[in-house]
Amino acid sequence: MSENNHKPLHIAMFPWFAFGHITSFLHLANKLAEQGHRISFILPPKTQAQMLSHNHHPRLISFIPITLPPVDGLPTWAETTADVPASSRPLIMTAMDRTQDDIESLISSLCPDFIFFDFTEWIPGLARKYRVKSVFYATVYVVTVAYLTPQVRNLPVNGLMVEHLAGPPPGFPCPSIGLRAHEAQYLANASGSKFGGEISLLERAAIAFRECDAMGIKSCREMEGSYCDYVIEHYGKPLLLAGPVVPKLPDSKLDEQIEVWLKSFSKGSVVYCALGSECFLKKDQFQELVLGLELTGMPFLAALKLPLDCPTVESALPDSFEERTNRRGFIHAGWVQQQLILNHPSVGCFVTHCGAGSLSEGLVSHCQLVMLPQAGDQFLNARMMSQDLKVGVEIEKKEGGLITRETVQHAILTVMEEGSEMG
Repeated sequence: MSENNHKPLHIAMFPWFAFGHITSFLHLANKLAEQGHRISFILPPKTQAQMLSHNHHPRLISFIPITLPPVDGLPTWAETTADVPASSRPLIMTAMDRTQDDIESLISSLCPDFIFFDFTEWIPGLARKYRVKSVFYATVYVVTVAYLTPQVRNLPVNGLMVEHLAGPPPGFPCPSIGLRAHEAQYLANASGSKFGGEISLLERAAIAFRECDAMGIKSCREMEGSYCDYVIEHYGKPLLLAGPVVPKLPDSKLDEQIEVWLKSFSKGSVVYCALGSECFLKKDQFQELVLGLELTGMPFLAALKLPLDCPTVESALPDSFEERTNRRGFIHAGWVQQQLILNHPSVGCFVTHCGAGSLSEGLVSHCQLVMLPQAGDQFLNARMMSQDLKVGVEIEKKEGGLITRETVQHAILTVMEEGSEMG
């Protein structure tokens, strides 16, 4: 920082209390701390302890404790969305809304230069009282903001219907990108659902976009330049690009069992499949996916959440699957060291749910990309990567979003063909 005569900044961060958002904010905090900036990261106590190992600059990044107030229906020990079923996640948002007085006290006492936030749309108003600049930091790609927000379509906040979402808004940079019927229905339902109190998630985002001093997104112009220009044109606000913000490879070693298994295969021959921490496929779709992996004839490592009605890996798999795949297939139902797996020489293909974090990790690895989006922004991420940037192949789905073993096999073989230009 001294070389540029820039004064280090003090930045407060208050992310939505879901681990995908918390880790994205903390990755950014680490990058900012590398440049000498000081971060006050506001988190509940138990969650702070879980994130300590991800804080690479403890002298510059301080965890500031905050306690969630009681909310009817929310367990007293719950701090993040990981502590509650999906149906109760809005209660976490309600609890965060009830911290406004505490957050105002923190802003007043900490005196940061900036505060980064996402779904707590009331932050800009508090920040202005203390002459603190507010930055809405989106953990999605720019394409999602450009496609989904009602402002770019000149619609009221709660006016997004299925027919609107099926196609892109006027002037969209890539007019071929669109949503399928089941995807548009999913997003229309989600956008109108109340998300803490009497306000929807889309309303929160719309207010936050309107009231913040600047928008921040973990992307870059090299990948999303045209979408950046589109968003700036419609919002008239500074758009701060953080880059992919992929964390450094961890110093820890890969799990010994996985390392030994991967080393038994040749360079670039293994297919790695992972659909994130919140995706629970139904048993029939789980089985179609693993049968598709089997049909490729390639070795595969699948790190998948088990179907909710399957207590064990064995109960989730098709009959005789383990006998047929023998040592060629590795099904893992727990957490894995994804970055280390993606950077292992034996891994050559990544079947991903297209979460922004996983996609960024995949893009900076040597792996070919196969896309199987499941929810939210993942649909648009997959379209942009496959149709616009042409860096991967999306698995074809039948009506209703169902996959078959044959479509899984076809997508993987397409990207793994020798001389393929994908990936």
